[in-house]
Amino acid sequence: MVTDGERIEAFIVRWSRTTGSELANYQLFLTELIALLGLPRPDPAAGDARDDAYVFERAVLFRHPDGSTSSGRIDLYRRGCFVCEAKQSGLALKSTAWDGAMMKAHAQASGYARALPPEEGRPPFILLTDVGRHLGLYSDFTRSGANYIPFPDALSHRIYLEDLRRPEIRERIRAVWLDPMSLDPTRRSARVTRDISAKLAGLARSLEADGHPPERVAAFLMRCLFTMFAEDIGLLPEQGFTDLLREMRGDPSHLPHLLASLWADMNGGSAFSPVLRSPIPNFNGGLFADPGALPLAGDQVELLIDAAGADWKQVEPAVFGTLLERALDPVERHKLGAHYTPRAYVERLVLPTVVEPLRAEWANVQASAYRLDQDGKRDKAIEQVRAFHRRLCMVRVLDPACGSGNFLYVTLEHLKRLEGEVLEALADLGFAQQVLELEGGTVSPEQMLGLETNPRAAKIAEAVLWIGYLQWHFRTFASTPPREPLLKDAHNIECRDALLAWDDVEYEKDAKGIPVTRWDGRTLKTHPVTGEQVPDETARVPVERYLNPRPAEWPEADYVVGNPPFIGNKRMRPALGDGYVDALWRGYDQVPRSCDYVMYWWQAAASALQPGRLKRFGLITTNSIRQGFNRRV
Repeated sequence: MVTDGERIEAFIVRWSRTTGSELANYQLFLTELIALLGLPRPDPAAGDARDDAYVFERAVLFRHPDGSTSSGRIDLYRRGCFVCEAKQSGLALKSTAWDGAMMKAHAQASGYARALPPEEGRPPFILLTDVGRHLGLYSDFTRSGANYIPFPDALSHRIYLEDLRRPEIRERIRAVWLDPMSLDPTRRSARVTRDISAKLAGLARSLEADGHPPERVAAFLMRCLFTMFAEDIGLLPEQGFTDLLREMRGDPSHLPHLLASLWADMNGGSAFSPVLRSPIPNFNGGLFADPGALPLAGDQVELLIDAAGADWKQVEPAVFGTLLERALDPVERHKLGAHYTPRAYVERLVLPTVVEPLRAEWANVQASAYRLDQDGKRDKAIEQVRAFHRRLCMVRVLDPACGSGNFLYVTLEHLKRLEGEVLEALADLGFAQQVLELEGGTVSPEQMLGLETNPRAAKIAEAVLWIGYLQWHFRTFASTPPREPLLKDAHNIECRDALLAWDDVEYEKDAKGIPVTRWDGRTLKTHPVTGEQVPDETARVPVERYLNPRPAEWPEADYVVGNPPFIGNKRMRPALGDGYVDALWRGYDQVPRSCDYVMYWWQAAASALQPGRLKRFGLITTNSIRQGFNRRV
C-alpha cells in the first residue's frame, strides 16, 4: 500500500520536472494537488455562470467606467473561498529572478475577485500558482477585494513543492479550500484577548480594594503583562516569570523585591539575572524605568498566575488596548464586555487614507524596477526598490485622539506587511537582507505618533504598538530577536490635549474663596428607581479657567487618522466643563458655537495640512468616515 509520504514525494518529483505552458498543465497540476490533499474535486461547468460555485474556467464580466463590458475567465474558482490564477514562469525552484509573471497574476486575480457578482461576495483568498514551482496565498479577510496581501506574511506566503512534506502546510491549504475564515488571525485571538482582559480586571479590582491608587495598580499590571508577553515569545526564559510566581505562592512577602530586581534588569539588560538565573536582554523604553512592585496576597498571586497561563502570543493588539484600558480603569471596567471599535471598522479608514496610496506608489515602483531588471539594469532596479523602502521607513502617521492605540497599531501592521513585500522583491533581485539589517532600517512603532490626554491610555498605546511589533517580528523571523534595546522610548505618544494649548489653568472660586466644582463628565451610577446609568453627582472636579487658550500644534506627519470623541453641542458643557468649552470657543473663534465637538477636530486637522508634508487625513465621525485629501475643510 502506498503511504501518504510516498504519494507526496511522487507528486514533488513529478511536478518539479515540468517545463510546459500553464495552459497545458495548470488544470492537471491543480487536480492532482486537490487529490493529494483529499479535497473535493471541482464540478463540471454549468450553462449559467451563477451556478458555477466550484469550477475551472469560471466566466466573469468586467464593467468599465465608460459603460462597456468585457469578459474573462478565472482559472479555478471556489465560491466564498478563493480565486486561483495559474502561470508557469519556467524559473528554477530557488531562482532569485524577479517573478514578473506572478506580479501580473496578482493584478489579474484581484480584478477577477472584484468582478464577481455582488451577491456572491469577494472571496477571502486569491491563490497564485506557478505550476510545478509554488502556490502563493494572499488574503483579504475584510472581503472588500481591495487589498489582497501575502498570507501569513510576505516571507512565508509562497508554498513550494517541498513544503508539502510539512503537515501544517497541508492543513493550511485545506483550510483555504474548506474554511478560509478560520485562518483569520484576529478571529482566532479574540477569545484569548477577552479572557486575558477579564483576568487583569479582576486583579486590578482586588488591588484597588487594598487601597492602592488606580494609577499605581495600572502601572504595576502593565509591567506584569509585558513580562508575561516577553516570556511567551521567548525574550525571557520559558516559564521563568510564571515559575517565579508559583514559587512565591506560600509566602509572597518577598515577591515585590524579586519583581523590582527583575524589572531593573529588564530596564537596562543584565549578563545574569539572579531572579531568573539567566541573561536578560535590554528592554529599555520607559516601561521598566520605575521597577516598583506592589505587595500581593496569596489569592492575588493566584490571579496573576492564572493570567500568566494565557497564551500571550495570541493577543490581538487591535482590540487589546481598548479592553486593557477598561480593565485598568475603575470607571470604565463595567464596559469590559461592551462594544469596542472592531478592527474591520478601523481598516475602513486606515486602508484608503494611508495604505492604498502607498500600495499604489509601490505598484508603480515594482513596474519600473521590473522593466529596469528586464533591460539588464538590476543595480538601478534594486536602488529604486531600496529608495521606496527608505521612504516607507520615514512615513509618519498621527492619531491626534489615539486612546489606547488601536488605529495606530492597525496602521503599523499594514505598513509591516507592505515592507515584507518590498523585502521579498529585494530578495528576488538578489539583494542581501543582511545589508538592510546592518543599516537598521525597518518600519517601527516610532513612526506612529499619538496625542492622548489620559496618561494610562497613552502608556497602553505605547505597549500595544511594541507588543504588535514584536509579535510581527517573531512571526516573520522566528527565534531571531530584534536589535537591542528591544523597546525604544521615542516619546512618539504625547500625553496632552490635541485641540488646545494654554499658558496656565486657574480654578474658579466662590465668594468665600472655596473652589467651585462640577460633575467630572464621566462617572456614572445606577438610578435607584429606573436602574439606568445616570451622572454620579458625588464625582466632582474643579471648574477651570484657561489662560491664553489657542489651537494646539500637531506633530509633523504624512497621514492623520483617528476616531475623535463625538460630543453633541448640548452635551459639551456637562462633559468637558464650562472652562474648557469657553477656552475652545476663544481658541477656535472661526468655528460656529452651535457646532458639535467633532467639528473642532476637523478644523484642527485642516489647519495641520502643510505643503509638502501632510498628504491625507481621515477621521471617523459618529457612524461615518470622512476624509480630506490635500485640502482644507
